[in-house]
Amino acid sequence: MSTSPYSKFDDANLILRDELAIDRTVLANERTLLSYLRSGVALIIAGVSIMHFSNEGWFWFVGMSCIPVGFITSIVGAMRYRRMSRSICVVRRECGK
Repeated sequence: MSTSPYSKFDDANLILRDELAIDRTVLANERTLLSYLRSGVALIIAGVSIMHFSNEGWFWFVGMSCIPVGFITSIVGAMRYRRMSRSICVVRRECGK
């Protein structure tokens, strides 16, 4: 059993409809990456803001936990983007060009 969800395209030539679907997938992949990065930056900014404007100890804990979660969110988004980009590259047969 093949590991790629796009293995059914290996023996066939892509038609225009398939190319346009791949283009939409590329754009959706980029939007998803930007959403992950936006969420990560928002968490980091929220953590810094909470720490800056609070005097309570538990606010500091919440702020300190938001910062690494923001970095992790950004890294996960970048990893998912790269994985999907490689899959799209295989379908388009553009890898290595």
